[in-house]
Amino acid sequence: MEGMPHPVMFEDADPYLVRLREICLALPEAQEKVSHGRPTFFTKKVFAGYGAVLRGDHDPEPYARSVVFLPDAADRPALLDDDRVFEPAYLGPYGWLGFDLGASGSVGAVAWDEVGELVDASYRLTAPPRLVRLLDDAGGP
Repeated sequence: MEGMPHPVMFEDADPYLVRLREICLALPEAQEKVSHGRPTFFTKKVFAGYGAVLRGDHDPEPYARSVVFLPDAADRPALLDDDRVFEPAYLGPYGWLGFDLGASGSVGAVAWDEVGELVDASYRLTAPPRLVRLLDDAGGP
């Protein structure tokens, strides 16, 4: 018996996702796939995802507009001091964090440069060295 597929938990036209897609897919050889009902961005490994839940609370709405990323371990404590940052269920125990894009109140109010830096750091930690060199050669994010 096959498992039930996850329901789709996003809208393609969501303006937060549209902007995040632009950031993620601008990185060398980045691709998008739907995993567990949510968009994820990857090269050989996932480097970012859109939408999350908290451990023990599987309501998809509070953090539906968030980016999940892998920070440098040294940056994790400072990031957790930010009210927009949270530890997502499932990936949180492995060092991943979430950044609540919806906390800004509108797409235009999101600090997209900051989001780009978080995604860039996550990409660098998960992408093959060849792709990181390509990113460096292109002048960064």
